[in-house]
Amino acid sequence: MDVLLFGNVFTKTGRWRMRQLVARFGKAVKGVLTGFDRIVFKGTILPLAHEEGAMSFLRWRGVLNRDYKKWMQAQTDALITAVDQYAREQSGGSITHLNTWRMDKEQLARKRQKQTGIETGLIGVWSCLESCWSYRAHYCAEKGYPQLRRYTTQCKHLYLYLDHEQYGWMSVRLQTWFPYHIQIALNGREWLRRRLETRHVDFLRQANKFLHVEDYALAQRLMKQQLDRQWPRLLNSFLPVAFPSMIQTLGPHLSYYWTLWQSEWATDLIMDAPAELTATMASLLRHAWITGNSTRVLRYLGRPLTAAGRQDGRSTNEVMSRVLDFHDGLRVRHWVDHNSVKVYNEQNVLRIETTINAPNMFRVHRRAQGQRRSAPKKLRPLRKGVADIPLRAQVSQEVNQRLMDELSTFSDHTPLSDLLSPHVHARTKEGRRVRALDLSGKDRPLLEAISDSRFTVSGITNAALRKKLCSTPWGAGRTDKELSARVSRHLRLLRDHGLIRKLPNRHRYHLTDKGRQLTTALHAMLSASTEQLLDMAA
Repeated sequence: MDVLLFGNVFTKTGRWRMRQLVARFGKAVKGVLTGFDRIVFKGTILPLAHEEGAMSFLRWRGVLNRDYKKWMQAQTDALITAVDQYAREQSGGSITHLNTWRMDKEQLARKRQKQTGIETGLIGVWSCLESCWSYRAHYCAEKGYPQLRRYTTQCKHLYLYLDHEQYGWMSVRLQTWFPYHIQIALNGREWLRRRLETRHVDFLRQANKFLHVEDYALAQRLMKQQLDRQWPRLLNSFLPVAFPSMIQTLGPHLSYYWTLWQSEWATDLIMDAPAELTATMASLLRHAWITGNSTRVLRYLGRPLTAAGRQDGRSTNEVMSRVLDFHDGLRVRHWVDHNSVKVYNEQNVLRIETTINAPNMFRVHRRAQGQRRSAPKKLRPLRKGVADIPLRAQVSQEVNQRLMDELSTFSDHTPLSDLLSPHVHARTKEGRRVRALDLSGKDRPLLEAISDSRFTVSGITNAALRKKLCSTPWGAGRTDKELSARVSRHLRLLRDHGLIRKLPNRHRYHLTDKGRQLTTALHAMLSASTEQLLDMAA
C-alpha cells in the first residue's frame, strides 16, 4: 500500500517512519489518513481589546463613556433579537436558555438534529451565563470624567450549532457583551465528510473517525487542501450568521483577528476489521507506556534536553502520562504542560494524535511579524495566529512521527531472548572476531545514546555522541581525541552487529530496524518493574 503524504509537512524520513509502523500490521492496513481533527479558533477585535482603544471607538460612535452601559445593553438586545429571528427562520426554534453552562450543549444539539431531521444548516441556538471580561465606566478624578475599566463578570453567551454544507458539524460561541469575543470550532474529519459526499465517494464513519473510505488517496488530497485555505476569509464568512448586527454595532471598518486556540492533528491507521487491532493493542500500548519515560516524552513534544539527554534542571516543564479506557479500546497519553500526544484504538482505527494548546513551546523557522519575504527566517516560537497554521501542522506531524517511530519497534510475539541473544555472544565477520555486547553493563550508555530520537532525522555522528557521552562514566576521564577514537571503534562494533548503518558518502549513521528493536526492548526491560516483567511473561 502506498501511503500518500503531502506538502512540506511530511519529510522523506517521516514517510519512511510511517511506513515502518504500517508494515508492523502488514496487509491489515487498508489506508492512512493524516490531518486536522478538532480545531478551535478565537476571534478578537484588537482595537477593542484595551481600554484606550475601546474609549476611542466610543468617541467615534458618538457615545460618552458615562453612557457606555446603556449603549452596550441596547446593542446586546439587538444582537440577541437578530440571532433569535435567524434561529426561528432556519431551524424552526428560538434560542433555548440553559440554567447552567455545565450542560453538554453539543449533546443537546445532536439530539435535536435527530429529532428534527435537519441535515444541512443551523441545528439550533442555546444560551447560558458564562464568565468573561468586559468594560464598565468609573469616574476618574484626574481626568474629571468617567473612564472605561476592564473587569471580570458574567454575561450571556450564544452557542450556535450547524451541520454546514461545506464544513460539516461545527459550532460558534459568541459573547453578547462588548467587546464580543467569538470562538469557532471546526473538525477536519467533518470537513472531509462533506467533501467526500460532494464527490459521491463511499465511506463509513463513526463520530470523527473514518472506518472505511472508497478512495484513500483522494481523501488524503482533500485533507491536504485544508491547509491551503484563506483562514481569515473562511472564518469571517460565519460572522453574518453568528453576529448579524456586527456592522450596525461596530461599523464597517473593524474586523476580527483570528488565532488557533486549540488544534488536534491525527494520523489514523485504518484496518480491515477491529480484530486486526485488538490482537496487538495490549502489547503496543504496554510498549507506549513503558517506553514513555519523562526524557522520551519531552523528546516526543520537541523539548530541549541536555547533552547527556536529560531534562535541564532549570526547566519548569511538567511531564505526565496516563492510561485510560477509551470507548471500546485503551488510550496512552503523554503531556508536557498543556500539549500532549496520545495513541488509542477505536473500532478498526489506530489513532496517533497531537494536541497543541500552547504553541509557543515549539520553535520553528519563520520570519518576524511584519518582515519582508526577502528577510531570512530564524528559529522563533510558534504563534497562535492563523498565519502559522501550516507550521503548526508540520510541528504536529513531527510529534506524531516521533511517537510512531517508537511504536514501530513494538514486538508483540518475539521473545526478548531472541532479540538479545545474537548480540551477547562473540561472532566472526569477514575473518575478524567481533566481541559480544554487554547490554546492561559497559555498553549500556552507548546503546541508550544511539537510541536518542534527536538522531532519527539528523543521524548519529562521532561529534554528537562525544557531546552526549562526555559527562557519563562511559566517556569520563578521556581527552576529546581519546573519546573520539573510542566512539569510532564502537561505531564499527555497532555496524558489525547490524545495529547501525552508514549513510552513503557521509560520516553519519542511522539505526537499522534491528538496532531500533534492540534499543527499545532494552529500554523497556530496564525501565519495567519486576511485577511488570512477570505480567508480560504470563
